Amino acid sequence: MAVWTATQTAAFLESSYDHPLHVLYLLVALLGLRRGEAAGLRWCDIDLDARVLQVSHQVQDHNGLTVVCPPKTESSVRVLALDSISVSALRSLRAERRRRLPAGAALTGFLFVNRCGNPMSPGYVTHAFGKLVAEADLPPIRLHDLRHGAASLSLAAGNDLKVVQVMLGHSSIVLTADTYTSVLPCLAHQAAEATANLVMKAARRTAKKVRRDSRKATRHYGTKKNRRPGSTRKSAHKIRV
Repeated sequence: MAVWTATQTAAFLESSYDHPLHVLYLLVALLGLRRGEAAGLRWCDIDLDARVLQVSHQVQDHNGLTVVCPPKTESSVRVLALDSISVSALRSLRAERRRRLPAGAALTGFLFVNRCGNPMSPGYVTHAFGKLVAEADLPPIRLHDLRHGAASLSLAAGNDLKVVQVMLGHSSIVLTADTYTSVLPCLAHQAAEATANLVMKAARRTAKKVRRDSRKATRHYGTKKNRRPGSTRKSAHKIRV
């Protein structure tokens, strides 16, 4: 499984900004949609005010035709939260499409269509992606690897494995863990470091408090000369941090 870094993903999205399928690739890169799910998106599947997107079907190439069919699995039917970047891109796409419509006409149908107004062929989506990758001079990956990259970046951002499972529409968290087993050890080390840093910060705060209390005790008891007979001076507890 080959995936891009966050920097490489950003470079691709920047270089493909003016391409008609830019928003489709953006949704795959950020939400981990399958190509058939992204190509089959309809305007009725998206609520930009609520910032959600529903995956309820997909499109596939079959015998030279692009056909609408059920999602890959039951768990592939899902509702995904949209980030601010995706919402902004979808609003711009919607505004552009509305400008092409007669006044008062409702925006319906598929987000990404060919010249005949039919859903974009997944095969063409893959072909166009390959050309854009070459033009951007980025390491070659498959379009499906862009979906893998979305999951890897989500995990690297600190999102829970269960969240990534739901985002991808996997039937089992075991499948998600098995698929991204190369990513998880790195994240486990990051989590371990974060825990250690938390403890060390607490230790530093404790050490500062002890030193502060020690200074207060010194001022309170005074110098050895002015202390009452029998009084003892508290010693500061030292902590190595």
